[in-house]
Amino acid sequence: MGLLEGKTVLVTGILTDASLAFSIAERVQLEGGTVIASGFGRGLSLTKRVLRKLPTLPELIELDVTDPAQLESAASQVASLTQTLDGLVHAIGFAPEDCLGKGMLVASAEDAAMAFTISSYSLAALCRSFLPLLQADGGASVVGLDFDATKAWPLYDWMGVAKASLESLSRYLARDLGPENIRVNLVAAGPIRTMAAKSIPGFSNFEDTWAANAPLGWDVNNPGPVAGATVALLSDLFPATTGEIIHVDGGVHAVGA
Repeated sequence: MGLLEGKTVLVTGILTDASLAFSIAERVQLEGGTVIASGFGRGLSLTKRVLRKLPTLPELIELDVTDPAQLESAASQVASLTQTLDGLVHAIGFAPEDCLGKGMLVASAEDAAMAFTISSYSLAALCRSFLPLLQADGGASVVGLDFDATKAWPLYDWMGVAKASLESLSRYLARDLGPENIRVNLVAAGPIRTMAAKSIPGFSNFEDTWAANAPLGWDVNNPGPVAGATVALLSDLFPATTGEIIHVDGGVHAVGA
């Protein structure tokens, strides 16, 4: 019997089969869970194609986290598919070009706000929209994907600030949703070679040095450890853990440079 047998999980952010969200969805299914996927806009057709590579073709809903009408519509669509939502995976992040690799003095307030809205605030927006379904079976688990925001990483710039906000937000959501038995945790992943990573100028700098600094080593082509940790948090194995950041980075966060 799998860890997620009988559970339904909404997985956002699946765009290609190299994405962390895809690996998480695959692992959810292999552990017996049912996946509902989301995509939006021009990327929706790409999401449709890549979902065919999963062991079981999941239901797909359209969801733009910046559009209140779509958030409401998506909640209704999911409610038509399931009476309960046992898990929600936030794998959404975006920052305009000026927010990455140009230092902190170039991006406009509007660009920085966009990075915050999509990469951080959207976690609260998803929790609010899907709260009735997350409450329905006496509790659920919300897991977001993070990149350690305790340091000022080269080139990460305003996305690093957005991730710091995400980390803080997860703790406040853990406080607010805990009485509903809804856990909110983050997985701080080491660098994985995904489409999102390719949008970060100089990402190869992380690739070249991370494995050398990681006590356990690190493979930028292997999303499996991140998917496994996410599934563990979605399961019943961590019933008393919330507001936590689980580092899956080979141990880089724990050692000096």
